[in-house]
Amino acid sequence: MPAQILIHLSADETKQLKRNRRSRKTPVRLLERSTIVLLAAEGIPNYQIATQLKIDVNKVGRWRNRFAERRLAGIEKALPRGANHGGKNSAAQAKLRSTIIAMTMQEKPKDATQWTTRSLANVLGINHSFVNRVWREVGLKPHLTVQFKVSNDPHFEEKLHDVVGLYVAPPKKAVVFCIDEKSSIQALDRTQPGLPMKPGRCGTMTHDYTRHGTSTLFAAFNTLTGAVIGECRQRHTHKEFLSFLKTVDKQAPKQLALHLIVDNYATHTHKNVKAWLKRNPRVRLHFIPTSSSWLNLVERFFGVLTHKRLRRGVFTSVKELEAAIMQFIDTHNQNKKPFVWTKSAEDILVKVGLARQALASH
Repeated sequence: MPAQILIHLSADETKQLKRNRRSRKTPVRLLERSTIVLLAAEGIPNYQIATQLKIDVNKVGRWRNRFAERRLAGIEKALPRGANHGGKNSAAQAKLRSTIIAMTMQEKPKDATQWTTRSLANVLGINHSFVNRVWREVGLKPHLTVQFKVSNDPHFEEKLHDVVGLYVAPPKKAVVFCIDEKSSIQALDRTQPGLPMKPGRCGTMTHDYTRHGTSTLFAAFNTLTGAVIGECRQRHTHKEFLSFLKTVDKQAPKQLALHLIVDNYATHTHKNVKAWLKRNPRVRLHFIPTSSSWLNLVERFFGVLTHKRLRRGVFTSVKELEAAIMQFIDTHNQNKKPFVWTKSAEDILVKVGLARQALASH
């Protein structure tokens, strides 16, 4: 550890620093810096000053050194950000900023998939806080990724207009449902009981678990009312899907046509499903484009179910899991609210077009 600089104060400096500490008009930062210098002048080491003031020891060392170099002016006016590379608007700092941005977006470190502030700072020989400041100013977040996939469905535009039309302008004398399966929901039991939340400590849960089987939830989300029809099954073949269609058909008002929005899962186009649809003309399936699950509103409900009931749930059996799911649906239906679709098909097509252009340019 390098030797700490000894601080010797003149009478005028001591008088000014004490005045800073007494005055109610002294800015908080200057008050802190003045206290650091006065304690340092008493021969107190940095780590003890840091403990006494409850601040970082590096901060104490920084202001001790700045006072030694520039005296009162060094603590009354902080050095410009990036001072080691020129002033804030200097050509040197502008060049450094451009280098940081270019390397972050165009290069990768040798031993990792993305930069950290410290790894990039080490390569450039600068302080990591400067890298962090540049990233925040321009909105760079190398540690984050967003998953997406652009649909290659040759009938994307046609299906998009069909589904969005059902959301924003549903046909008269009809009810629209979004239908899908949430498969392989695990009944997970923790190996030890968790500790409850209390002030100053969050609840705990063991990282390991015991599996007690899985279940599949078939759900139909009413786009007008937000009500959900649900059934749990052990499998999700065309037989279970067809059985669920019959359940929806029975529970929906008989005088209304049924428009059901589904994805392109193979069970939805099975020959037995097609035969049943042919015998029941009031029921019509509308298929979303491939790789476009975001277009099916029932996925929003699945997300709420996972967040509120499943992710931290503890289930000792599949039966207990299924009971919890159905109870959640019953509670949801007592306070049901629809999800309001706000994007037009044209707005979506513009974004998809931009995404395709971006992919084509890389």
